[in-house]
Amino acid sequence: MSLFPGDMPDSLRAIAQEADRIHESALWSAQGQFEQAKLWRLINLLLGVPAAALAAVSGGTALAGDVGIWPGVLALAAAALSATLTTVNASRRMAQAQTSANAYLQLQTAARQFLTIDLAGASREEARQTLRGLTSTRDELNQAADPPGRIAYRLAGRNIGAEGQRYGADGTPDRPAAPVTPRLRP
Repeated sequence: MSLFPGDMPDSLRAIAQEADRIHESALWSAQGQFEQAKLWRLINLLLGVPAAALAAVSGGTALAGDVGIWPGVLALAAAALSATLTTVNASRRMAQAQTSANAYLQLQTAARQFLTIDLAGASREEARQTLRGLTSTRDELNQAADPPGRIAYRLAGRNIGAEGQRYGADGTPDRPAAPVTPRLRP
């Protein structure tokens, strides 16, 4: 999904290409982080709901009277799920991935606006300074974000390939641009 303007002056061509790379990197990173957040949310539910249910059932079974070892087995299973949930810390990881995804979206927007609006009228030094800022922001985000797993990366690729990161204003070859209506799938 290149935004590289074809009619760019030679003096700004390398800057435009690098800004386009940052835009593409931010697109993939944002979508990967959104997909990773969804996976952490799922893990949180898959571990948390059974842990709570097993704890409730084990307590109720224990109060029911002489039922053998089942309350203890259920309580141990609930404790194991709770310990796993605590160790994995899926809720914190989900929040971190969501925060990183939104930060990458901000970078993506800044790079897109620089490429499509500001670059053509900028001097080489102004363009270079803006590119330094975009690069610095990208590097900071990369250091702070946990890398998405393989499944999240594949889901991100599928979403990007299905044009889940396009706006109606961008149009398509078979459909002209429509009013601005984001079609992002966080």
